[in-house]
Amino acid sequence: MVLIKEYRVVLPCSVEEYQVGQLFSVAEASKNETGGGDGIEVLRNEPYEKDGEKGQYTHKIYHIKSKVPGFLKMLAPESSLIFHEKAWNAYPYCKTIVTNEYMKDDFSIIIETWHKPDLGTQENVHKLDSYVWKNVAVVPIDIADRSQVSAADYKPEEDPAKFKSAKTGRGPLGPAWKKELVSKTDCPRMCAYKLVTVKFKWWGLQNRVESFIHEQEKRIFTNFHRQLFCMIDRWVELSMDDIRRMEAETQKELDELRKQGETRGTSAADS
Repeated sequence: MVLIKEYRVVLPCSVEEYQVGQLFSVAEASKNETGGGDGIEVLRNEPYEKDGEKGQYTHKIYHIKSKVPGFLKMLAPESSLIFHEKAWNAYPYCKTIVTNEYMKDDFSIIIETWHKPDLGTQENVHKLDSYVWKNVAVVPIDIADRSQVSAADYKPEEDPAKFKSAKTGRGPLGPAWKKELVSKTDCPRMCAYKLVTVKFKWWGLQNRVESFIHEQEKRIFTNFHRQLFCMIDRWVELSMDDIRRMEAETQKELDELRKQGETRGTSAADS
């Protein structure tokens, strides 16, 4: 049995803008999560073409021994807390698969994302079979809703309800910002439809861990997109060539950060 949810993240930017903003924000977040032996190692970042689909392929390793809850640390050997992430970014469609060598076929996280120029109103955008779709929980994420962010994660400089973009004039986002966006024809809008399928086969722990992983995915999606919007003035004028240069520099920086300093970034609260 697997646990499937679709997270919908609406943003006041265009699908084209988001392509740059997402890659910029991923690079920044990677640096913030890397240090003291933990963090992200980029093995491959290259163009791909397969079955008529073109895009960018990445293979990353996540070293996360300091970022998992205590109940898993007690059960799993340290060598098992290394995860491989392979992603095929054929924007506006992206697919990411996370695996673990220790658990092999008993563990996977699959994230499939469609980026659409709407306000998150499309149903079954991933075209699942009807019997699968009826069991998928749809989870809307409001980047301006302070109640969706834990006290430990909250940063005033990453709050869309307080931020106003100097370059685009967008923000701050009030409680009814999505409703207001319907009539604001001069402001772009888009939704990231993120279908997340979690499989964790471990007798006695399956439900707990699958639910825990989904809680963390929602937390990551929420915090990441709040950061993305509040950094818009840093990326909105960049080109894809700028992004590829930045990614190459970030890859070298991550290697250095991982070998030195203290562990940084998000750690999982036990649940």
